[in-house]
Amino acid sequence: MAQEDVFKKIVSHCKEYGFVFPSSDIYDGLGAVYDYGQNGVELKNNIKEYWWKSMVLLHENIVGIDSAIFMHPTIWKASGHVDAFNDPLIDNRDSKKRYRADVLIEDQIAKYEEKINKEVAKAAKKFGDSFDEAKFRETNPRVIANQQKRDALHERYAVAMNAMNLEELKQIIIDEEIVCPISGTKNWTDVRQFNLMFSTEMGSTAESASKIYLRPETAQGIFVNYLNVQKTGRMKIPFGIAQIGKAFRNEIVARQFIFRMREFEQMEMQFFVKPGTELDWFKNWKETRMKWHQALGFGAENYRFHDHEKLAHYANAATDIEFHMPFGFKEVEGIHSRTNFDLSQHEKFSGRSIKYFDPQSNESYTPYVIETSIGVDRMFLSVMCHSFEEEKLENGETRTVLKLPAVLAPVKLAVMPLLKKDGLPEKAREIIDGLKFHFNCQYDEKDSIGKRYRRQDAIGTPYCVTVDHDTLKDNTVTLRFRDTMKQERVNIADLNGIIEDKVSIASLLKKLQ
Repeated sequence: MAQEDVFKKIVSHCKEYGFVFPSSDIYDGLGAVYDYGQNGVELKNNIKEYWWKSMVLLHENIVGIDSAIFMHPTIWKASGHVDAFNDPLIDNRDSKKRYRADVLIEDQIAKYEEKINKEVAKAAKKFGDSFDEAKFRETNPRVIANQQKRDALHERYAVAMNAMNLEELKQIIIDEEIVCPISGTKNWTDVRQFNLMFSTEMGSTAESASKIYLRPETAQGIFVNYLNVQKTGRMKIPFGIAQIGKAFRNEIVARQFIFRMREFEQMEMQFFVKPGTELDWFKNWKETRMKWHQALGFGAENYRFHDHEKLAHYANAATDIEFHMPFGFKEVEGIHSRTNFDLSQHEKFSGRSIKYFDPQSNESYTPYVIETSIGVDRMFLSVMCHSFEEEKLENGETRTVLKLPAVLAPVKLAVMPLLKKDGLPEKAREIIDGLKFHFNCQYDEKDSIGKRYRRQDAIGTPYCVTVDHDTLKDNTVTLRFRDTMKQERVNIADLNGIIEDKVSIASLLKKLQ
């Protein structure tokens, strides 16, 4: 099945099983805004808990804050967002649709890479174990031709983006004969810049109202509080400040479900270090963050680093952790060495000294910052994409199952009475009452036991317990495992010991030590 079709099934599954709904759905939705349903919010909260505890629980020198969404408008002038937070946009005159010029070109680069990978995959299938991929890439004429086209386009694109040469970006689109996905034509306008910040007004009357912005990132709330945290917490460099919160961007090209939205959530940690040590810490946090992702068990081959060629105005090093989505490798987390740009700017614009006094060296300096920034929604999507499976069973049937890491699953255990009589529902409720303080349980008595298993498979519940008449005699139940569908008879008293360790955040955090 084509990856595009798989992705459509995942989007449909998210709505059907209470993970993600289009926002304002009864009013036909609101573009690029989504609501998390009853199962989605549990999965999302579990992801956030895993991140939060990996930061503030496992690191003595990292603490958390929760800063306001509304902030003084000068903050965004100091950070550069008012003047430089722009996307290069281009319109197709025939479809009247607007696109990001950089995304159109990056998609074209990906097409060349896809052609190369198809040639390699075809040859690997043909030659089997004797296939030498490196030699094939070096000698196959079609691979060489596409690689040359890809490299030439990539180099030209990088130069244009670094210079933010809008005319050259348009010329690349014309030369590559990139067409509008809707109209299929090449009737493009000029490329122009568009600021992504939402603005509103704050004040009791129209005359006294001042223009403020919905924050486009959570990082600035950390920077303007850095000295408050340092002094009240008696923090010594190096130390970090973590935050989870909403951010808002007026994305014109919002697409791919919850991958790019106008209202989204970030998990960010800013790590303050002594100038001159930042690149060592940058390397350290790259390794730490990759380990965090891979601990979920999705396979190292599904992750890669992508170093930035065009650095943001505040950075001296930057990389992305990309995950293999159904629509290609895409960024889920950014790691940046932000230098001392942000703190220096806020010191300049506020007129207040926010330098750190180092008691060891007896000097004052503006710290450098290493940032780790992960999109909660993108992380959610990567988890859903990897976990979604359609399995062919031995009896010819197909089951749809979410093989979520047990720690992240919305529901950890479903308890099901075999029949809705003979005291079985009461016994099932008794089991839940004993376990609900330890992890999220669900009671399910509707439909046949097979349908109930399928329903729990579809929301990713790792364990199901069936209560039958033998349970009333010997206090044993049938425990079913989601991934293998294996069943075994266990004592009710042993359930907590069997399940809790595997579904607790602690079991995942131990992998990071």
